[in-house]
Amino acid sequence: MSRVDRYKKIHEQSKKSERKSSLVRRERKKTEHEQNQTPPTEPLETQPIYEQAKETNYSEETAKPKKNRKLPTLKLPSFKRKSKRPEVYPTGKKPKKKRSVKRIILSIIAILLLYSVVTFAVGNVMARFDSSIPKVETQEFNGVESADGTKNILFLGSDTRDNETGRADSMMILQVDGKGKTKLVSFMRDMYVNIPGVGENKLNAAYAYGGADLVRQTLKENFGVDCRYYAMVDFQSFEKGIDAMFPRGVPIEAEKDMSSYIDEPISKGFQRMNGHTLLNYARFRMDEEGDFGRVRRQQQVIQTVFGQLKNPLVLLRGPYAAGKIFGYLSTDMGNGFLLANSFNFAKTAVGIDRLTLPIDGSWSYGDTYNAGSVLYVDFAQNAQAVQSFLAK
Repeated sequence: MSRVDRYKKIHEQSKKSERKSSLVRRERKKTEHEQNQTPPTEPLETQPIYEQAKETNYSEETAKPKKNRKLPTLKLPSFKRKSKRPEVYPTGKKPKKKRSVKRIILSIIAILLLYSVVTFAVGNVMARFDSSIPKVETQEFNGVESADGTKNILFLGSDTRDNETGRADSMMILQVDGKGKTKLVSFMRDMYVNIPGVGENKLNAAYAYGGADLVRQTLKENFGVDCRYYAMVDFQSFEKGIDAMFPRGVPIEAEKDMSSYIDEPISKGFQRMNGHTLLNYARFRMDEEGDFGRVRRQQQVIQTVFGQLKNPLVLLRGPYAAGKIFGYLSTDMGNGFLLANSFNFAKTAVGIDRLTLPIDGSWSYGDTYNAGSVLYVDFAQNAQAVQSFLAK
């Protein structure tokens, strides 16, 4: 036992003895008072209250534990890489790595894009080396963007045979990069217009005089519409392109029975048409509507073809068929423009807004010495209509 512990023990024993002696004295006084039964003449002694005095002797000071002074330690930096994941998991098993939805979507898009580019190139090469169709050279076309930045495409359907330039059978402007839906404008070929450098004649004569670029200039001068690119397709190219994209035919509703001046009769009602039958349907005009009915059916054909892009099977064949179609076309549209506007071309499946010039109430029939039966039109009224249509 240490010296401090001995001092503590002696101090506690002395306190206990003092308490016992005070209790004995109190008991004695109590018994004497009971025996005398007389009130005390002197005030009762109150029990002294002993407060524990704070001892400041050396024993208490020495009882305080000494603080251990620790020498400062130098902490070295740890170069061990901290693990982001705990070594012990609540379930006891290491959780599987979850792939983010965004990464999966981007991977699918990348695969589809690669598939589209490869199949488009294959179809394009096969069309260019197809010896069954005479090659059509790309024409000089000085296209201009519209004032609002849109790049309108001039579509021409020609009855060219043996690479000889003929009159344009159909003339349309397609706008895929504008606001809202895809827009399609059809121009009646019998409109009597001023052809730059030639004079007044039917609109479709512009192609025979100067090709696609003269048609562009004629539309600009008479209706104030610019075109950046052109695409010209002849009859054989149209048939092959449709058969490549739709091996089972294009599902379409025929407006009426047709038999005059076409290779095979067409019955009214819903049916599937191959490329040859669809071409006859689009070109037929031997009825009371004449060229107006033909233009409406041409728009119907184009809208139906683009509308089929919603079909997953057609969508998978689409890049290959599109490559083949563009291989048959005479066009100045580059692959970069097609790739950049692939989404815009795809949105045509949602629907197409259509306009036909001349508009109702702005034309009349007439006869001319150089062009025969023609349509006289109000150019100011039609120019305003087409510009407002493309700008909306």
